[in-house]
Amino acid sequence: MYWWLYNVVFVTGFTLVLPRYLWRMCRRGGYAKGFTQRFARYDKGVLAKLESRKRIWIHAVSVGEVYVALRFMEVYRAQHSDMAFALTTNTSTGHRIAEARLHADDVLLYFPIDLPVFINKVFARVRPEALVLTECELWPNLIRLADERGIPIALLNGRVSDSSYRGYRLCRRLFSNLLQRFAAVLVQGEQDASRVRDLGARPERIHTLGTAKYDVATKDTSKIELIRSVLDAAGFPADAPVLVGGSTWPGEERALLEVHEHLRDSVENLKLVLVPRHFERAAEVERELKTAGVSYVKRSTLEPGKRCEHPADVLLLDSTGELVGVYAHASVIFVGKSLTNHGGQNIIEPALFGKPVLFGPNMENFPVVVQDFLDADAAVQVDDQAELEARAGELLSVPAAAEALGARAADLVISKRGCVKRSVEMIGALL
Repeated sequence: MYWWLYNVVFVTGFTLVLPRYLWRMCRRGGYAKGFTQRFARYDKGVLAKLESRKRIWIHAVSVGEVYVALRFMEVYRAQHSDMAFALTTNTSTGHRIAEARLHADDVLLYFPIDLPVFINKVFARVRPEALVLTECELWPNLIRLADERGIPIALLNGRVSDSSYRGYRLCRRLFSNLLQRFAAVLVQGEQDASRVRDLGARPERIHTLGTAKYDVATKDTSKIELIRSVLDAAGFPADAPVLVGGSTWPGEERALLEVHEHLRDSVENLKLVLVPRHFERAAEVERELKTAGVSYVKRSTLEPGKRCEHPADVLLLDSTGELVGVYAHASVIFVGKSLTNHGGQNIIEPALFGKPVLFGPNMENFPVVVQDFLDADAAVQVDDQAELEARAGELLSVPAAAEALGARAADLVISKRGCVKRSVEMIGALL
């Protein structure tokens, strides 16, 4: 009964949100590419390379999950060289990241609409040995039809956020049915294990492995060198202290500008780099900069190796894929989406560089990681803008304390690795 009801609700909801979806994707770009793949229609030859190999279908909704999926694919292939992957993703950003890093034996597709007519077409074309879903992508028709075909289903790096848990409990009968179909439920923390168990997953199939985010964090030396030349072009001296606001959301840029302005009285030649979570907000952030009356420069106007005429105090990074390079040159880092109530962003990447990391009170999307860092005294959580200013000021004024905090953070990241390897072993055992 609830499969029929789910399909009716899905079609109705999809029809209602389609105009907004089209507008958003057109605004952010990348929508037209792969449009027909949403309906399980593929250009000739797209799937041909899979025909001579065993294959796994792995789904990753967006950027963070894509990095986890790619790392899993890399480690799995090292142990099972005859395996290829069909990687699906929902977003153009995730698709772009995966496309740049995809192995030659694998294929990259957009995730089809979760209706039987489209899901069955993908299964018929891909014919996977297993289905792997990252984090908590519980698409009902995808899971049901895989199970009915006898395809083992695994959850990789699973987590259940507060909001997801509330939603799943409202439809407990449906999601209990789905979770019971999983052959392996590999989750990040004990809270996630408790929640999937409460929702109906078979206890003997639940395994707590930590988070794969630690395995994914890397240092891209090319980006590090590029950003140093960008900072030089912006007029940032190599020895100037740099406060970085990474992956910021609306409201956080203004807070950081005020923090920067206040700290300049006590921290000589302090510079600020703002990196909005979505680069298309650059015009909005630039208006904040103009209102604040600070001297600033945009990344898009700089040519590495060519210094701008008037050295700036603030750099606005209106580009994509360069945040990791900025982290490498930071003195203190604030990770955004956390002062505002939006669940936070990943703090592992800046920590890997041995930098002191601060974040706000709203980190619901990363409970395991946050607890790891707080338990190890490897990062600083602040309640509001005032505390952010106070703690950032302390770290900028006492370099030894900042260095010690950063060292603990880097050590923690290294010590927590291994989730992907354990996941490969468990999922490999299903085949």
